[in-house]
Amino acid sequence: MRHRVADKKLGRTYEHKKALLSNMAISLFRHERIETTLAKAKLLRVKAERMITWAKRGGLANIRLLEGALLHNKDTVGKLVKVIAPRYKDRQGGYTRIMKLRNRKGDNALIAIIELVDRVKKEKKVKKEGKEAVAEVKDAKKTEVTKK
Repeated sequence: MRHRVADKKLGRTYEHKKALLSNMAISLFRHERIETTLAKAKLLRVKAERMITWAKRGGLANIRLLEGALLHNKDTVGKLVKVIAPRYKDRQGGYTRIMKLRNRKGDNALIAIIELVDRVKKEKKVKKEGKEAVAEVKDAKKTEVTKK
């Protein structure tokens, strides 16, 4: 019986699941938004929010815990401690958001996006610049046509 067992197994051994969640956490903190299955996103949310809380507390012990036991990537730990944790200094929890996206074609698994809540939105700026650039090109073409 599985009494008092919190995590799902995801059809993997403990070591494989631990490595999977570590790699997904690194990707989440590096890109601040990833796309995965809903079951993996729900497990990742628990681990990621705990890591952000440790980073918020600071201190050598918590940083070593993040580096050695969980993330294995000093660049990501540095970003987590210096960039992400200060962003959430006034927030008491709920650092991540899970949004259901679609069903995967092959096995009909529910795909979700997990992202940090107050992440910097670089994508929209790029898209706006792209639309403005397209509009400027169209305006330039219209003026060329009218000149001829």
